[in-house]
Amino acid sequence: MTFKGNGCYAGLDVGKQWLDLAIHDVDGTRQFSNSPAGVKKLIIHLSRLDPALVVVEATGGYEQLIVQAMFSAGIPVHVANPTRIRSYARAKGVLAKTDTIDAVIITEYGYMLNPEPQNAKSEEEIRLRSMIMRREQLVEIRAAESNRLHTVHLCMKSSVEDHLRWLSGQIEELEVQIQALIHALPAVQASVNLLKGIPGVGPITAATVQAAMPELGQVNRQQIAALAGLAPYNRDSGKKRGRRRIFGGRKSVRRVLYMACISGIRHSPVIRKMYEQKIAEGKPFKVAITACMRKLLVIMNAMVRDGTAWSYT
Repeated sequence: MTFKGNGCYAGLDVGKQWLDLAIHDVDGTRQFSNSPAGVKKLIIHLSRLDPALVVVEATGGYEQLIVQAMFSAGIPVHVANPTRIRSYARAKGVLAKTDTIDAVIITEYGYMLNPEPQNAKSEEEIRLRSMIMRREQLVEIRAAESNRLHTVHLCMKSSVEDHLRWLSGQIEELEVQIQALIHALPAVQASVNLLKGIPGVGPITAATVQAAMPELGQVNRQQIAALAGLAPYNRDSGKKRGRRRIFGGRKSVRRVLYMACISGIRHSPVIRKMYEQKIAEGKPFKVAITACMRKLLVIMNAMVRDGTAWSYT
């Protein structure tokens, strides 16, 4: 793919307070505050550089302000998985970790691997993903509180029950807001409507997969499985054949696919057939359900790619 820009590659280490910028083959780094004023100065600086690509390491949300500003300014940007950045650093023998070192490593990572720039997201898409992420967080908290209910002292039981009711109310409210926002996004609504037609897939599952995996329908089956962390990786050496394991990927997608497959084992002929086949082969439950999750995601990918509704023949 050909990028616009003068060919230089930039890397950005993002922190809560500071943004450290490095340019490939240029000594030193420049620091900007991670604030609206600092981001504005950084965008002006990057616009003058006219880079081919700016690589930013995902930092749990602190990168959102600068990434959106770069999208708005038309600067090619790629948000990189921090695990890949650290693996690249270890491969180079760089074990120390400072903001300056990280910025340089991120820059080299972008220059050497040349990842694809990402597409800008609308404000509504950002809000949708934020709502879905918040719902997932609340579901995790509710599960933890539900587990505590069985072990907490009797004097604290009512407190946990009150918290559980509040959490359930917050989750329900978010689900209503998510559905309303989906209706305001015709492209997302069309995909969600397709995915909801799959037995075992509800509106939240469909919305989560669509929002968390914008690549859905645009990549092949192997790539979509890898992005979700559902592609088994070989662990072989010589005559040794190790267990295949899944690694990394998007936890929120795996969570909803897991629940959809639990339901699908009962209600979806395709998922039930896959599950029964794996169990008949002597595979443990985790392996069988992971195969079902991968199968379901591949089906979703094909449906969105082709714009076809669910059918079982």
